[in-house]
Amino acid sequence: MPRVHSLEAARRWVFRAARCDDAAVAELAAELRLPRALCHLLHLRGHASAEAARHFLKPRLDDLHDPRLLAGAEQAVERIVHAVRQRERILVHGDYDVDGMCAAALYTRVLRSLGADVEPFVPHRMHDGYDLGHAGVRRAAEAGATVILTGDCGIVAHDAVEQARAQGIDVIITDHHTPGETLPAAIAVVNPNRADCAYPFKGLAGAGVAYKLCQLLIEALNGDADALRWHLDLVALATIADLAPLRGENRILAHYGLRVLRETRSAGLRALMARAGINADIPIGAGQVSHVLAPRLNAAGRMGAASRGVGLLLADAEDEAAALADEMEAENHTRQSVDRAMLDEAMSMLEECFDPESDYGIVLSAPGWHPGVIGIVASRVVERVHRPVILISEDPSTGRGRGSARSIPAFDLYNAVHACAPLLERYGGHRQAAGMDLPIDRIDQLRQMFNAHARAVLTPADLVAEVRVDLEIPLEEADAALCRMMRHCGPFGMGNPQPVFVARGVAAHHCKTVGGGQHLRMTLGQGAARLPAIGFRMAERLRAIDFGSTPIDVAFQLQQDEWNGRERLQARLVDVRIAE
Repeated sequence: MPRVHSLEAARRWVFRAARCDDAAVAELAAELRLPRALCHLLHLRGHASAEAARHFLKPRLDDLHDPRLLAGAEQAVERIVHAVRQRERILVHGDYDVDGMCAAALYTRVLRSLGADVEPFVPHRMHDGYDLGHAGVRRAAEAGATVILTGDCGIVAHDAVEQARAQGIDVIITDHHTPGETLPAAIAVVNPNRADCAYPFKGLAGAGVAYKLCQLLIEALNGDADALRWHLDLVALATIADLAPLRGENRILAHYGLRVLRETRSAGLRALMARAGINADIPIGAGQVSHVLAPRLNAAGRMGAASRGVGLLLADAEDEAAALADEMEAENHTRQSVDRAMLDEAMSMLEECFDPESDYGIVLSAPGWHPGVIGIVASRVVERVHRPVILISEDPSTGRGRGSARSIPAFDLYNAVHACAPLLERYGGHRQAAGMDLPIDRIDQLRQMFNAHARAVLTPADLVAEVRVDLEIPLEEADAALCRMMRHCGPFGMGNPQPVFVARGVAAHHCKTVGGGQHLRMTLGQGAARLPAIGFRMAERLRAIDFGSTPIDVAFQLQQDEWNGRERLQARLVDVRIAE
């Protein structure tokens, strides 16, 4: 068995901000009647006054920006309204990830409620490739559509737009990915990241952009604005799954979307949650979406046809939703098995050839790697070696490779892939994730060019993984009251990370491995305080640290663990080391 942990290096603990003035924290705690540690966190994250803290702790939908500020939105609405009134058929074109599926389902549901003739479409990952391409244009022509409306794709689809125009099909692009130097020649291009777009918030997911356009469509066609809010579950699911920053508008949309998810009107989401064991009687967190719901929905696109994921999100009949949810549950189990095997193979390759002194950017490839899983595995490799990584699935029958890339915080992956553009047939993405196609015989050149770019922009310090710590606290302050009140600071994720605490000089009791020997479980003790703790994939620490004879410093997140319908407070270990 490959030693998948053997390449991991020690991590550096870095505090996100300097410690706040204790008197100011105490004053805020007294005024808001909140735990001192929570008020310290609010200070650290820029909410130092009572008014600012209250505003942050209670996000409001009224604080969303006017969708008219999106460049291209008015032209898009004008063309779609004309199509609805003239009964033209609209092909809604999403992408095969969760964000793309949710954007397609959102547009389809809202436009149908407004009387539109709509057909949803998402490409097949293996047969059609990503983005708006020839497959989508062909499907629009076959369906007799005169308008293609994209969600979460199309911003670099120049050829497909030209192909559609040649066939008399108007294209409206709504996307959030990084635009190229020029925009496609579509009827309208709606993307907050357009260079000429004055929209104040640039971090919307694809489904978030779709939601903003739907607000304008409902207004223009006298639809039910209140009913649109019931679709916020789709926006939250997409925003969290796509790792969009959970700040500003995204935090508001995700906050209310998670509330809607608990009482969702979607038969498909109810079925998916039931299969995943999510209890809607208690608050649903962003972690349950990113680690439980999203992988099951993504499995449809990774292992087969993403159209089934859209079908699930559009299902109204309980039996249809249940059947589709069962398929995704089974495919997710298959995906996990493929994921583990591919990760073992990738780590074996690295143990043979990886030179940490010279390899700043990593490119690995092999025939037979599943194109639908390489992105997940690339993320796993990044977690272990803290380098930007490209994994490529080779297809010897065609002589082409399909790659997926993931990055580290200090490295802009889109810029790196763009720098390698002469070797690529097609590429797209953003700072932290990208995809590409290229001939197999160029992979060695890509490996050299990608590593050269990484060496030019990264420093050795960038290659040391960091544990970003918010606050040092005594263990006794890590209690149920703090955990309960911290929920108001969420949803947590990219851009609004779950707080990481440090407790020093802690004793570790009852240490053992669980989960088939992968995970580390213990009870933390300091004075009279006791706190159960779990460290996922930390079992090897038992061999590195004599927990029974030495105090430890722990970096951890505080959470309520649910098991068999019961909740208990526990620490989720982020890192453990011998006390300094």
